[in-house]
Amino acid sequence: MAEKKASGAAKSTRDSISKRLGVKRFGNQLVKAGEIIIRQRGTKFYPGKNTFLGKDFTIHSKIEGWVKFKTKRKIGFNQKARWIKIVEVEPKHPQ
Repeated sequence: MAEKKASGAAKSTRDSISKRLGVKRFGNQLVKAGEIIIRQRGTKFYPGKNTFLGKDFTIHSKIEGWVKFKTKRKIGFNQKARWIKIVEVEPKHPQ
């Protein structure tokens, strides 16, 4: 009979904290200037009009307005076409 518990049982207790990634403001929601729209790793979504990409790939709003999502066909360097998702902010008060 073993006098010690088998090793390895305690290895499965460690876990990393979640990073809270994902879409924070959905389509047709109102955002303020500088507000986070999407937190992501890599460019799953691309910034469009009135948005900008942070150094950690977070997409922020430049102006106050309504969030819009759309898709666009993009040709890569290897001449293959793919569909990309774009996030834009339409101004709250059109000028």
